[in-house]
Amino acid sequence: MRTWALAAMAAATMVFSAPEAQAGRDLDQIKQRGSLRCGVQGPSNPGFGVPDAQGRWQGFNVEICRAVAITIFNDPSKVEFVPVTTQSRFPALASGEVDILSNNSTWTLTRDSNVNRFNFPGIVFYDGQAIMVPRRLNVASAKQLDGATVCVQPGTTTELNITDYFRSNNIKFTPVVIEALDELRRAYDQGRCDVFTNDFAALAAQRTLLSKPQEHVILPERLSKEPLSPVVRQGDEELTNIVAWTVFALVDAEEFGITQANVDQIAGSATDPRVRRLLGVEGNMGESIGAANKDYARTIIKAFGNYGEIFERHLGKDTPLGLERGLNRIWTQGGLLYAPPAR
Repeated sequence: MRTWALAAMAAATMVFSAPEAQAGRDLDQIKQRGSLRCGVQGPSNPGFGVPDAQGRWQGFNVEICRAVAITIFNDPSKVEFVPVTTQSRFPALASGEVDILSNNSTWTLTRDSNVNRFNFPGIVFYDGQAIMVPRRLNVASAKQLDGATVCVQPGTTTELNITDYFRSNNIKFTPVVIEALDELRRAYDQGRCDVFTNDFAALAAQRTLLSKPQEHVILPERLSKEPLSPVVRQGDEELTNIVAWTVFALVDAEEFGITQANVDQIAGSATDPRVRRLLGVEGNMGESIGAANKDYARTIIKAFGNYGEIFERHLGKDTPLGLERGLNRIWTQGGLLYAPPAR
């Protein structure tokens, strides 16, 4: 009986004793280089990622990358931003030119597969493809666009979705395919196509750059589901975990009411075990994912705020984009944002 008990205890130890987190291949290279190479959609993606007058990148996707840099290095400045296009982004990631994409890439089966070999650690924005047209066309629905010319980027889910939509509704269109987003927007603005299609948030961003933004309307239909996530290469689960739990920390912070202004006060007074674990007051959550410090989440929140604060600062109702939270509300407020338990 004693022998059986000892064997059972040994087996339990093997199952439940987690090994110390170690850096994977890509994470090792990032640490040796001393910076995270982040592929962002550029150079003109207002709200999500644009250089300011001093050349410093700003935006929602940019702050996601800087938050990941805090988790890895405890330093938000250790990021190199690399502009990529819809055509170049995945080759750039596959080749190692960038370590992570934070550029409104949609999580799909074929991208997250043994063929393309990419990981999508966590959804940061729920979107859907939309259609923008000039008000002068007096169009109220996408189903009225039979025979339209459509500006669209190649190599995107957008191109596939617009084809599916027109086909399923038995209407025809002529694509105007242009890779560079700036050139595509200019083509639409100059009247070279009747329709500009992209994810809704991307259209809202591009509309701010048109010569007369108020003369263009985004139609009510959503042609697809577009769950947008950072992207990393498969084969380095440690880096995948770091990106995922960086995103989840921002979501949890909003759910728990932790803000940039009150994070230190809450860290010093919280009794909720979930909050204490998140902020590194107790437990070893940071060590478990290989973060630079156990209080990595507290450092991120102090630098950028929670998910909602980042959203409102760059995309919300008081910005030129003027986006409502919609599906991007916390689950307790009727949205889809939900983080797994940090325990």
